[in-house]
Amino acid sequence: MSRTVAETADVAAELAPYLESWLDLQRRRARVPGVQAAIRVGDRLVLDTAVGVADESTGEPLTTGHLFRIASHSKTFTATAVLQLVEAGRMRLDDPIVRWVPALAGSALAEVTVRELLGHQGGVIRDGRDCDHWQLLHPFPDADRLTEIATAEGAVLGRNEHFKYSNIGYSLLGLAIEAVTGTGYAAAVQAAVIDRLGLADTSPEWDPARAGDYAAGHSALLDGEDERLSIPHVDTRAMAAATGFSSTARDLTTYGAAHFTGDETLLTDASKRLMRRRESEIRAHGGEPEYYGLGLDLRTEGERELIGHGGGYPGHITRTWIDPAGQVVVSVLTNAIDGPAAGLARGLLRLLDLALAAPEDADRPPAEQLRRYTGRFADLWSTTDVALLGGRLVLLHPNAPDPVEQYSELTVVDPDTLRLETVPGFGSPGETVGYEWADDGGVRRIRVGGGSAWPIADFRARRAAQVAAMTAPGGVS
Repeated sequence: MSRTVAETADVAAELAPYLESWLDLQRRRARVPGVQAAIRVGDRLVLDTAVGVADESTGEPLTTGHLFRIASHSKTFTATAVLQLVEAGRMRLDDPIVRWVPALAGSALAEVTVRELLGHQGGVIRDGRDCDHWQLLHPFPDADRLTEIATAEGAVLGRNEHFKYSNIGYSLLGLAIEAVTGTGYAAAVQAAVIDRLGLADTSPEWDPARAGDYAAGHSALLDGEDERLSIPHVDTRAMAAATGFSSTARDLTTYGAAHFTGDETLLTDASKRLMRRRESEIRAHGGEPEYYGLGLDLRTEGERELIGHGGGYPGHITRTWIDPAGQVVVSVLTNAIDGPAAGLARGLLRLLDLALAAPEDADRPPAEQLRRYTGRFADLWSTTDVALLGGRLVLLHPNAPDPVEQYSELTVVDPDTLRLETVPGFGSPGETVGYEWADDGGVRRIRVGGGSAWPIADFRARRAAQVAAMTAPGGVS
């Protein structure tokens, strides 16, 4: 991918309608009420969309302005605020947490450092021995209850023994920010991060004054049951530094862009490099390693070195990825406890990178001539997309979690025929895709490797009759 940021933005903007269509198909297949998503490239917002409903019980359409609880995204805001204080000389990464939270004096966590808490290397209990606040059985801990958990049951592993994700640890960082700044956590991060970026739809905590703007949370589907229940929003109290934030996908891309290399609105590049350095390797049971920095997940995706975070709140699952060097941010927010936000964000990146991989100097017809072949087609077995990605036609399987795991490039043979590229595969490589045209110029039917497929609405209308006629003489046409 040798495209400039401006060229990447142009490709992404052209791809946006297909990305929205793919998101909605994935949403409907997963039976998720709503998905809000945004992509920013450089300083351009190239996708800002919402599909589905904000509340399944009312049918209210989801909009790009609905607020989501972004949960553990909060850790990135907390880490950013801490690094600002470090830059200002008001805090040190090797400060023991007890310096800022004196209530921990004499406890096993007293000497755990700010850096260890930021990187989840403090050995701190994740949420406490009774963490049913996550099931709304009782309120989230206040400051007194938080320090009680930390002193009485906080130490589980030794410092730097293993990566051990901890909401309690990050909540202690919130208390440290309060001690250093002399203000509440919400006021501190509001001034340090939110106001600097003008994030009008982002707040450090549940905002009851904007209750009507929040997308409802929804329960998971259990064993395929049909009903999802709406889940109320609650205040996360002293755990806001770990999980309290609310935002939109659009605002999160603005925030993510502030972590691009060269943007020093929030932090110097030196501090940003420190945040995204591999502080922890996460490997268990022989699996592939994952990595965590200071308040950031780290991921390699193709040629991209990504940073970001996910979030899980009762009823909302969210994910944001940032490519600091390539200047791309993808954010996906879902309003169900089993929402596939991580997979959708990865799919958006994969589709964008497939479009960017198209050779710029290829000898092919102009896009306006190729667009007539595009569409979503279905048969008894599957759904197939013919999409225009980066100026060339590609056959995709949009129902797959990874839409580009198996794809084929298409070339034009004649006005009615495309050919699948010749590559090893279980499909029909090297064979043709024939088009039959309707009187209005639209596609009536295609034949992929000899099998018929119809525009998806047409196949939905004919499917029952087609199945019923399978045993009848002559079948259906």
